Amino acid sequence: MNTTIMLFLVQDGITNGAIYALLGLALVLVFAVTRVILIPQGEFVTYGALTYASLSAGQFPGTARLALAMGIVAFGFDIYVARKSLRRRLVGRAIIVNIALPAIVFALTYALVGHPSGIAVNIALSLAIVAMIGLFLYRIAFQPIAHTSVLVLLIASVGCHLAMQGFGLLFFGAEGQRGPALSNAAFTLGPLRFTGQSIAVYVVTAAFIVGLWLFFGFTLTGKALRATAVNRLGARLVGIRTTLAGQLAFLMAALIGAVSGILIVPITTLYYDTGFLIGLKGFVAAIIGGLVSYPLTAVAALVVGIVEAFSSFYASDFKEVIVFTLILPVLVLRSLAQPAVEEEKD
Repeated sequence: MNTTIMLFLVQDGITNGAIYALLGLALVLVFAVTRVILIPQGEFVTYGALTYASLSAGQFPGTARLALAMGIVAFGFDIYVARKSLRRRLVGRAIIVNIALPAIVFALTYALVGHPSGIAVNIALSLAIVAMIGLFLYRIAFQPIAHTSVLVLLIASVGCHLAMQGFGLLFFGAEGQRGPALSNAAFTLGPLRFTGQSIAVYVVTAAFIVGLWLFFGFTLTGKALRATAVNRLGARLVGIRTTLAGQLAFLMAALIGAVSGILIVPITTLYYDTGFLIGLKGFVAAIIGGLVSYPLTAVAALVVGIVEAFSSFYASDFKEVIVFTLILPVLVLRSLAQPAVEEEKD
């Protein structure tokens, strides 16, 4: 290996690691607030990427139908839970959030399909669709069992992953898709070539990290989410709506996953099940970060990306094994440092 090849591998590793950093941050966010290990995070990546690719190709994405259907189910859940104390304001809010918003997005998507609407519009529609799926997923699958153990939440998460992967196959088929690049600009720096798409990956990742830091450090909503993460019972006692905190966490995780998918679908061909493996690598970074530290998760994601790039060069057949082996020493060290952990009781 010469210096040029090493620089190429480092560049490729940093690009992949930036995507894993976004997914790792989303996983840490959701686990901290809801105690859910979000296995379907990879499906948010797939849905965002393939929804954007479908819209760019002039095809109506099935995810828009899924968002509307999930909204109707979520509306039924809200009405059933509040059946003994129905108020006009509550019903109106449920109709607006669960039915009106997905219906508007559905209608806009249907109206714009087949017309040259531009990259920005396709991105906005894709983000809106996937964000609503994330919001309704929490309402339907996790909010009713939010008080249960982490193991029960994990089982539910696996079930959601399998269901969403099946819907992905139904909506997008078994063939892979690619989307148009956000920018066709390119420049060289020494032996390295940087495209507009790779620069977008770096810029968006940095923007999300800074944005999350500002959000959790300087906004009332962010501080409420942090309080929920530290102590759910205490947060409820001081008036924080932990249910709303969970919905916001899933909404943000879905947005981050969709953005990640849109960033990588012009770079590589994505299939309906590709997101699962990408999400697992973000999960490796989140585990190294202890599922609590955002900066450590981001650094770990870059390490995962670089290790994957060098593994592809030296032992491509074993690159996945090498990447997932990274969590073994971390788990061993954590188990030795904390041999007994009492599960939180709400």
